[in-house]
Amino acid sequence: MTFENTYEVQQDMHLIIQLPERFRSKKRVKVIVEEISESRREGIKLLKKASKDPLFLSDINDVASDFEDAVFSLE
Repeated sequence: MTFENTYEVQQDMHLIIQLPERFRSKKRVKVIVEEISESRREGIKLLKKASKDPLFLSDINDVASDFEDAVFSLE
């Protein structure tokens, strides 16, 4: 089971991670800390915003329906 999220580092250098309910029965988890550049952080914010944008979602659905009947051969 994997959970990934981006957090802001507090001034006191502490992080508080709220795990999803599905981790309730788990006794151990692995935590990996990775630096995220500001440009990547901004990109992630834009992606999150786009994921709720009705026009963007409509475009995605249109593209998906265009390829619905497509058959791809790997020969």
